[in-house]
Amino acid sequence: MADPKPPYVVGIDCGTQSLRTGIFDLLGKPVVYAVREYPIDFPKVGWAEQQPADWWNAAKDTIGECLGRAHIKPGDISAVSLDGTACTVVAAKQDGKPLRPGILWMDVRAHDQAERVTATADPALKYAGGKESPEWMIPKCLWLKENEPQVYEQADRIAEVTDWLMFRLTGRWTASLNVVTCKWNYATPEGGWPQGLLKALGMSEILDKWPQDVLALGERAGELSQTAADELGLPAGIPVAEGGIDAYTGMLGMATVRPGRMAIVMGSSTCHMGLSDHGIFGSGVWGPYPDALIRGTWVLEGGQTATGSIVKWFRDNFAGAEQAQAKQRGMDTFQLLDEKAAGVAPGSEGLVLLDYFQGNRTPIRDPLVRGALWGLGLKHTSAHVFRAILEGTAYGTRHILEDLAAHGFKVAELYATGGGAKSRLWLQIHADVCGLPIYLAEVGEATTLGSAISAAVGAGHYASLAEASENMVTITDEIKPDPSRREAYDFYYARFVETYPALAPLMHEVSKRVQAG
Repeated sequence: MADPKPPYVVGIDCGTQSLRTGIFDLLGKPVVYAVREYPIDFPKVGWAEQQPADWWNAAKDTIGECLGRAHIKPGDISAVSLDGTACTVVAAKQDGKPLRPGILWMDVRAHDQAERVTATADPALKYAGGKESPEWMIPKCLWLKENEPQVYEQADRIAEVTDWLMFRLTGRWTASLNVVTCKWNYATPEGGWPQGLLKALGMSEILDKWPQDVLALGERAGELSQTAADELGLPAGIPVAEGGIDAYTGMLGMATVRPGRMAIVMGSSTCHMGLSDHGIFGSGVWGPYPDALIRGTWVLEGGQTATGSIVKWFRDNFAGAEQAQAKQRGMDTFQLLDEKAAGVAPGSEGLVLLDYFQGNRTPIRDPLVRGALWGLGLKHTSAHVFRAILEGTAYGTRHILEDLAAHGFKVAELYATGGGAKSRLWLQIHADVCGLPIYLAEVGEATTLGSAISAAVGAGHYASLAEASENMVTITDEIKPDPSRREAYDFYYARFVETYPALAPLMHEVSKRVQAG
């Protein structure tokens, strides 16, 4: 890869466990990255919260580190954009001061409210697959109104992490067309905001709290304010392009802007996004979302609420011996876990893991179901269990792909990115389980690059997101499925699918009891 040259663009990726900033040139070549972790608070089972100040402090720290380490002149930075988790909800005053911790995307406390939204059968719901998720904006707003009325009333703005960070950058409250279409029941074919749905729920007043200016991903939202410039060390007045959902900027960073390709973003969760030239209705995934990525196209979005977070959970709680051994060998613990799991045969010698640790997002859409591991025997080791986690999450991806195929959306190629894509074993298991090739881009940080692509469009360096994506992304690697493993994975995948109906009634009873305290 040739040395990058100015002008540069900045991409900020505000993820679940950390924020990453990357600086790129206009051919997508990375100059430097920096990352800062921040904590997640889990006040109750199924709840998850973060402090908005942690996001901004992480942005300041990472941008400062990038500029310092790369010895970049601030004047060589031509634009900035960002992405964030969705739907992470912030209740704030007009000046951006948060009134409570942000309710993280994976928080499913609003499941009762989501069921009431679904029960309205409003026309806007057909663009969300007919069923509302407790992760989304309207159920969470309704939960705030009913459970924290003082916060709800005092909030001048109820928006998302992306909107809040855009405000910190520009001093202007905007909403991302990408975000509101996918998470707020906004639908351009129906006129935009779901006014009939809100009226049916008795919360039409929320429209006054939401940002009114809806901008497409990559559209110029404003300029970097003097206040933000002083804090970040960037030039005041440079273009700030409208941001979006991290998984969707990942689509841009993997060049999955053609039908038949599917992006899988393997982070704490796994998101699956496929682009279609027409709306496909009736599947168990979210969408079809009109104009969510590129105007005139539709996005179908599947998602697994917990994947990488299960891998991390296992490492943190059950891999003490492996952590010690990895330290002795001077290697990463995940690398050692992969090494040991690779020695276990496909199917983990009879183990089946259900990856519903935070509920099932798609295609079942059940927030009350929980994770399970069955088939345990005394022969099984930590390596067996770890491989079962990798396989169970791959089964979850296949379940989504098969649901889409049943409704007419055929996926021919997978394009992977995210922290999970650093595991060759996990990628190979996904390829074997799904029977599809997986492609990797030269730049692995697809979400951060995707935000930089948005910045390049917002600054006018490219005329469109598709043009910028094609010029700034290079595909360099392919992982092919191994046909010899197909029979084993077909067998265990069928057992995976059969596990949910067998255990769901029991899990519902237990989840409701736990939530009741």
